[in-house]
Amino acid sequence: MNNLVKYGGGTFGALFVGFGIVRYFASPPPEERQRKMHEIREAMKEGSDSIKPAQKTFKGGEQGWVDLKLENVEEINHNTKKFRFALPDKDDVSGLEIASALLTKYKSPEMEKPVIRPYTPTSDEDAKGHIDFVIKRYPDGPMSEHLHSMEPPQRLEFKGPIPKYPWSPNKHDHICLIAGGTGITPMYQLCRAIFNNPSDKTKVTLVFGNVSEEDILLKNEFEDLENTYPQRFRAFYVLDKPAEKWMGGKGHIAADLLKTVLPEPKTENLKIFVCGPPGLYKAISGMKKSPKEQGELSGILKELGYTQDQVYKF
Repeated sequence: MNNLVKYGGGTFGALFVGFGIVRYFASPPPEERQRKMHEIREAMKEGSDSIKPAQKTFKGGEQGWVDLKLENVEEINHNTKKFRFALPDKDDVSGLEIASALLTKYKSPEMEKPVIRPYTPTSDEDAKGHIDFVIKRYPDGPMSEHLHSMEPPQRLEFKGPIPKYPWSPNKHDHICLIAGGTGITPMYQLCRAIFNNPSDKTKVTLVFGNVSEEDILLKNEFEDLENTYPQRFRAFYVLDKPAEKWMGGKGHIAADLLKTVLPEPKTENLKIFVCGPPGLYKAISGMKKSPKEQGELSGILKELGYTQDQVYKF
């Protein structure tokens, strides 16, 4: 009697569960059958409950502020730290899309109004259970000063996502990223989206200005991209105060360098992104008119012949 199984005092056929069908060749007593079916239903329910879709922590709209616990702090250099905040559940994801940022809010007892600053995460958008930020401390910068004073398990309020430039694979044939200091984080977000997606063949040129070599954030990550995608990713670094052994660019990001490394203005389907301190905006592209308005294009990019439609200011 193959496929027959002894069950208590009765004999019944093997139990098959598939395509929603439970079949008995011979049945045990009704009360036993009911008990067994209840056990099967509960087991199936537990299995389905364990496969839950990832919940988005940040939903935008009228959601309001979300309070997150600081989980870990890692020192990057003399004025920069990496902060990891825990999401409400270990299986949650941030809910951010490319490209977008989050607002942070902090108010000390002596402050009349809270300080609100935007930051772009450096962790993958589908990372579960946490969200990472690389943040430089600026003198007299109340939010960065507060963050650098924080220790686990202190908490901070976040809100978002704040949409920036909507990205889709192969939206542009070639993008150029001109960044200074922590203005590199939205550029890194774009790079992650492009090079994590095998179907996205966009070429990327990065021009990154800093004070010294130790100020170059995410340099290892960009070097990995250069080594992995030598035909599609190139990075050029410029230092204001380089050491004698420095072989890269020196001074500020200038017209001569951009004219050399960027595609010509007549290049089709080209987009240039700019992000950094006010001095970089003024020199390269002109300032944004407001957080939501790009403002007129000016500076080096206009002098070189690029158009308003070719440039986006983060």
